[in-house]
Amino acid sequence: MNSPLVEVRDLTHTYPDGTEAVRGVALHIRNGESVAVVGANGAGKSTLLLHLNGSLIPQSGTVRIGDVRVGKTTLPDIRRTVGMIFQEPDDQLFMPTVAEDVAFGPLNLGLAREEVERRVDAALRQVDATHLRDRPPYKLSGGEKRLAAIATVLAMTPDILVMDEPSSGLDPRSRRTLIELLAGFPHTKIIATHDLDLVLDLCKRTIVLREGRVMADGPTSDIFADDRLLAASHLEKPLRLQACPVCNGMAER
Repeated sequence: MNSPLVEVRDLTHTYPDGTEAVRGVALHIRNGESVAVVGANGAGKSTLLLHLNGSLIPQSGTVRIGDVRVGKTTLPDIRRTVGMIFQEPDDQLFMPTVAEDVAFGPLNLGLAREEVERRVDAALRQVDATHLRDRPPYKLSGGEKRLAAIATVLAMTPDILVMDEPSSGLDPRSRRTLIELLAGFPHTKIIATHDLDLVLDLCKRTIVLREGRVMADGPTSDIFADDRLLAASHLEKPLRLQACPVCNGMAER
């Protein structure tokens, strides 16, 4: 069996105000998997994700990406491997144009201008956003900003995509475009989300967090069939797995 691409052991993180956001989390993710991380607000999803690209350094426990342990001295290597797409695209878009935002990471790697331009073009094509190249990010729609933010990460050619609420704030058409886009990516994907219907579309495996601990980890179909687990974790079934109240009402007549 191949070694885990991502391995978390006994990870704990407490914020300065005393909030224990992650409590002894352990998990492993293998190359090519698409894994959802779900849970109610405050369950620890975002805190866990921030450890995967070194935005947070483990206070106790360990996080490994391949053979590299996440730490202050390994951040350049970690961030070449793990691309983080934040919940708010504005956190990643701060340059005058989309192309400059997409070029920012590769330029900071010290790559030649020709290679940077190649990466910018390739990343924008990959998300079907070449038409946004010269647009200022503040004039983009929510869906366009999301595509641009993803392109900034793809330009770094990561092996792993880590996404925090990627469908948040999108209209139905933009959400469907995003799902189709992500489904076509060959990367290992780790997605924290409240959008459980998106999980059905993209992730064969789901990890459930509650109060900073792993409550369950298994096939998505099994997780969403466990009514007791979902209730205890303050989650509801994806909409398309719920019984239709209109249909049920008509059947009872």
